Amino acid sequence: MTNKVKISICGKDFTLQTSQPASYVNSLARSLEAKILDITASSTSATQFTAAIMVALTTMDDLNAVNQQLEQLRAQSKAYVDEAGKTRLERDAVIAENQLLRERLSSLEREVNNKAGIV
Repeated sequence: MTNKVKISICGKDFTLQTSQPASYVNSLARSLEAKILDITASSTSATQFTAAIMVALTTMDDLNAVNQQLEQLRAQSKAYVDEAGKTRLERDAVIAENQLLRERLSSLEREVNNKAGIV
């Protein structure tokens, strides 16, 4: 379901069609406007357009860094899952070997008891 949301950024009105709630889109617009105004206030030569481009580049850089971190976390998670699977297989093999050794021990104990005449 899409909503039409009206926002204002630096005195310019925009109507967006989005599936996001209006309150969320408005908070994004307020945050963007604040960043643009911070840049224009700190630099007498920066226009709102220039500031918007600077904010966009910074945001893209942040997004790229987060995506790289996400890929690293995915790779790390996959390595952990793979290691857990390997450990489970090793554990299952040890349990099976333990069971075989217990059965062999029981068999040997019966054999010794039979030879000793113990029933």
